[in-house]
Amino acid sequence: MTLALIPTGETANDPSCRTGAARRPSALLQREGAHDVFVPIPDDFELDFGGKLTQKQVVGRLHGKPNAPLVVVAGGISADRYVHRTETKGLGWWSGAVGVRAPIDLTRYRVLAFDFAPEFGEGIPQPQSPLTITTQDHARLLALLLDHLGVEKVAAFIGCSYGGMIALAFGEIYPNWAEQLVVVSAAHRPHPLATAWRGIQRRILELGLETGRVDQAIGLARELAMTTYRTPEEFDARFDNEAPSHAGQAYPVCDYLKSRGKAYRDRTTPQRWLTLSDSIDRHRVEPEAITAPVTLIGFTSDRLCPIEDMKELAARLPNLWRFVQADSLYGHDAFLKEDKFVGDILTSVLKDVEQ
Repeated sequence: MTLALIPTGETANDPSCRTGAARRPSALLQREGAHDVFVPIPDDFELDFGGKLTQKQVVGRLHGKPNAPLVVVAGGISADRYVHRTETKGLGWWSGAVGVRAPIDLTRYRVLAFDFAPEFGEGIPQPQSPLTITTQDHARLLALLLDHLGVEKVAAFIGCSYGGMIALAFGEIYPNWAEQLVVVSAAHRPHPLATAWRGIQRRILELGLETGRVDQAIGLARELAMTTYRTPEEFDARFDNEAPSHAGQAYPVCDYLKSRGKAYRDRTTPQRWLTLSDSIDRHRVEPEAITAPVTLIGFTSDRLCPIEDMKELAARLPNLWRFVQADSLYGHDAFLKEDKFVGDILTSVLKDVEQ
């Protein structure tokens, strides 16, 4: 891996809180251990493109030290509130970065992660058709959680992939609520080629709904998605192209993709995937409106969020703290695979957070 750190100078952060009455911290912030937070969604909560959510609540999960500075963490569309290891869920989706003595240290910080809409889980009814949800909608759902918890100031909002898009939308809507944003592998808009790839995935899911072959459609769409997350170099290093003995038999790389697709079938529904995939492609923010200090982390091998888009974002942000670029074998998935590299940056970003 090669690394380029682009310094941008030090700009003092405006310490003022966002407009609104002072908040009293909730007792939930004082509880020991990890626990869920359930917040009703108001009846008058409307989505940006009209309509309302079918779910009645937004669900977050608090991890880490009680009454410590709050760090919000959000990931890709497959991520959820289980960011850290739990007894019932096993490893969290970002246990490489969030944990005791980890870069996002649960002995120093209170961490909030949350489930994206539409709600998903065993026994939860799913919408009959996809919803039109924006990253700004998700930022406002997060605001419901923060208001309920009485959070005056977020020490840092760390977002990766789709979570990075939500972090940018949050910074646009609530310019004074977060002390800083850390955005990994996300930009202010989606790239058209990435939209094209996701569009094919959506058409596979729609075909599965039309034909009643939902499991196969989810698996096949996930297989295609995996080819866009990773790099040609990684596939070349992992798989030889030795032909099977007969036509119709799978090549080793195809067996790998089939296993990834099969493993994903119980992780989502077609309607939920269609909703969140569309939300990615609907994402737009005005970088000039984001006044909080921002750290950007981008990977030159990322094809879903090209480094050129992140460079444009960096050039337009009024308060860019730093922009770190690196090579990686893992493309868009680098934030999940390059634990030490990403962890060192997070440690540096968080070292000055007041305890």
